[in-house]
Amino acid sequence: MALANEHYLKLKAGYLFPEIGRRVRAFAEANPQAKVIRLGIGDVTRALPQAILKAFHEAVDELGVEKSFMGYGPEQGYDFLIDTIIEKSYKPLGVSLKTSEIFISDGSKCDTANILDIFSLENTVAIGDPVYPVYNDTNVMIGRTGEADEKGYYKGLVYMPCTEANGFFPAYPSQKVDIIYLCFPNNPTGAVATKEQLKGWVDYALANDSIIFFDAAYEAFITDPAIPHSIYEIEGAKKCAIEFRSFSKTAGFTGVRCALTVVPGELLAKTRDGKTVELNKLWNRRQTTKFNGVSYPVQKAAAAVYSDEGWRQTKEIIDYYMENARIIREGLSAAGVTVFGGVNAPYIWLKTPGGISSWDFFDKLLTGCNVVGTPGSGFGPSGEGYFRLSAFGNRENVIEAVERIRKNLKQG
Repeated sequence: MALANEHYLKLKAGYLFPEIGRRVRAFAEANPQAKVIRLGIGDVTRALPQAILKAFHEAVDELGVEKSFMGYGPEQGYDFLIDTIIEKSYKPLGVSLKTSEIFISDGSKCDTANILDIFSLENTVAIGDPVYPVYNDTNVMIGRTGEADEKGYYKGLVYMPCTEANGFFPAYPSQKVDIIYLCFPNNPTGAVATKEQLKGWVDYALANDSIIFFDAAYEAFITDPAIPHSIYEIEGAKKCAIEFRSFSKTAGFTGVRCALTVVPGELLAKTRDGKTVELNKLWNRRQTTKFNGVSYPVQKAAAAVYSDEGWRQTKEIIDYYMENARIIREGLSAAGVTVFGGVNAPYIWLKTPGGISSWDFFDKLLTGCNVVGTPGSGFGPSGEGYFRLSAFGNRENVIEAVERIRKNLKQG
C-alpha cells in the first residue's frame, strides 16, 4: 500500500473557509426560510466590468478562427500582459521591472504556496498571527513543522503576533529567520504598512540575509496616497523580496483566475556549499515544469483592466466595495463595537462584543442575524476574540446586515 504524506495529518482542522461553508449549509438546510447574508469569505459579488468582458469575448472568438487560434502560451505569461503591468501598474510607483521578472499565474493563493518549492526545508520561516491560513498550512503540508502545541502554534515556525497593542503590525523576530511572510493591506486585519515600516523590514531582511514574501493582493484598495502599493517602492527590496499580486479582488477575477508574482533578477539565495543562485531562474524552472500558463482569453481580459475604460470601470467597483466597508465600519462603531481596518482594505476586523469567543460570535451572528462572517481564531491564535467581515457584498445586503447586527447587539 502506498504511504500517505503524514504532514497533512498534523493540520488540526479543515481549511477555514470550507468549514464555514459546511456550517452555513447545515444552518440553511435546517432553516430554509432564512435569508442568509454572506460577509465571510472574501469573494466578490459585482459583475466583470464591460471593458474587461469585451476583451474576454474577443479573445474567445479568436480561438474559434484557425488564423488567430492560440494553443500553448508561454508558461511565464504573454508579454502583452506583463509589459502592460510594468507600464501601468509599476512605473507610476517609480518601480522599474523587466519582463522576465514577472510571472503570470492562476492565483496568488497558489503562488504563495508553490513558491516554497524553490526553497529548502532547512529555512526558518516567520509568519504573522493572525494571518491568511495558506501561509501556515502549506508550510505544515510540506513538512517544515512539527506538531501544533496547545495554543495552535506549529513547532518549527516562528510566529509574530499582530495585536491591537502593536497596531496589528509584526515585530521583528527575536531569532534569525530566513523567510518572512508579510501581507499589506493585511488579510484579515485590514492594517496597512507605511513606507517607514516597510523600510524597516527591508533593512532587517538585508541585514539578516532573509527573503520577504510580500502579499500585495489588496493593494488596489489603498486610499491613502502615502501608503506604498509595492514593497519595491522601498530601496533595496529587489534584493530581498518576492511580491505577489492578484486580479481576484482588484478586477473580480475570483472565478476567472489570474495573478502575478514578481521575482527580481537580483534576488539571490545560497546552496549548502555557499554558492549563490538566482531565484528568478529557479522559479522559472519550476513554472515551466509544473505549470502550463494562464489561458489566452483570461490574460487578454487581465490586460484590459489597465485600459483607460477598463481601469475606470474597475475603479468604480473598488470604490463601491470601499463604500460598503465604510458602511460596515461606521455602522458597527456607532453600535459600540471596536472596529479596525476598512479604510485601505476591504476587510473590517472587529472585537467580539463582551469578550465571547470568535466561533461563538460566528454562531450568534448566523443564528441570531442570519449573517455570515469569519471567526478571527481561524486566522491564528492571536485572532481569538476578533472577527472579520468582508465588504464584498451587494449594497442592500450590506446595509441590511449591519442593521441586523446592531439590533441583535442591542437585544444582547
